[in-house]
Amino acid sequence: MPTIKYWLWLSSAAASPKTKKLILSHYENDPMQAFFAPIGEFAMIDGVNKNDLGDLERRDQDRANCILEACTVQGINVISVQDAQYPERLKNIFAPPPVLYVKGRLPDIDSEAAVAIVGTRKATPYGIKMGRKLGYDLTKCGGLVVSGLTVGVDAAGAEGALRAGGSCVGVLGVPHECVRGHLAADVAVIGALVSEYPPGTMPVASFFRARNRITAGLSVGVVVVEAPEKSGTRLFATEAAEQGKELFAVPGNADAVSCAGSNAILKEGAKPVTEGWEVMCEFEGLFPTKVHQMGENITEPDFESAEMSTVSRPPNAEKHQISPKKVIDKGLSSDYIDWQAQLKNLNEGQLKIISAISAPRTHVDDIIEKTELPPAKVLAGLTLLQLRGLVRQESGKRFSLNIK
Repeated sequence: MPTIKYWLWLSSAAASPKTKKLILSHYENDPMQAFFAPIGEFAMIDGVNKNDLGDLERRDQDRANCILEACTVQGINVISVQDAQYPERLKNIFAPPPVLYVKGRLPDIDSEAAVAIVGTRKATPYGIKMGRKLGYDLTKCGGLVVSGLTVGVDAAGAEGALRAGGSCVGVLGVPHECVRGHLAADVAVIGALVSEYPPGTMPVASFFRARNRITAGLSVGVVVVEAPEKSGTRLFATEAAEQGKELFAVPGNADAVSCAGSNAILKEGAKPVTEGWEVMCEFEGLFPTKVHQMGENITEPDFESAEMSTVSRPPNAEKHQISPKKVIDKGLSSDYIDWQAQLKNLNEGQLKIISAISAPRTHVDDIIEKTELPPAKVLAGLTLLQLRGLVRQESGKRFSLNIK
């Protein structure tokens, strides 16, 4: 199979980033060598978690084919660690993702003063206001905002960047088809949405922690806007510090629970900031042609306004817009599809999956049991069937047929 499919095989395997990195390094960054290695050889690699190897040892080619087809349907660009587009900055982190799945246009990250804006999901009005202000200021000073796009401070930072007329890179903790909302759509049109998870991957909680290393890895600095003492933001700051990134934090009220973590980061040595230039001036020497002070005649918008998330899009933005719903739901009507015609185009495995969904809201475990197919093949098949409009996913990992 083509080289890209070996990268997709490695990227989609249910294994930790560390295990994938160790295997890739052992085989001289050649996933094809790894794919054709003797069964059992992975377990002999020093440092590899043997519990990670089951999916890798199956050497599933069908899943790679399904992922490639799903990427084509969803408009996802696949960038392997060997591609010229892959940021050198990201290659230098611990366990860089072997593949990036990108919607939109990924800028030349290595030439950008990219700064991550992070904070609590349960942001106060102060946190939202400062997130938007810093996103706006950083952009007007020549910076590029990197954001996890999660509700709260992260989303506010992205909103500020787009309101300033700039770009933004959104780093997802889920595969692209799980993303909803106008903000992600705007970022994909004007900037880029990045995920290390291929279509069809079932999200788990650990993905969001793993995302931290990518968000920090793309950035030269990190601004913590608002975070309680025990929060994911503090873990993010630790990750960024371990990568050698510059740390900044917005001071908060000394007695505010929502600011206990960000204030603690200040005590640990982060630079206190209240506006974008205080961040960007630290990178003026590294990016002299891009970083500059914000013009004196610029009137900042009302950062407390709920309308901050409204972004002016380019004239051709609509044809590139991501639907607020999952891509797989796009264009389906109550009548759904011509089943007889569609079933003719399915392979044996896909037909087994269709047959296994014998009732609405059939759980994925029941589908796997009924088909007697490998779990990875069932998940890949379900993704493709969703993309074709034959199946829809319900809550709780349950699936239904799109038929009356």
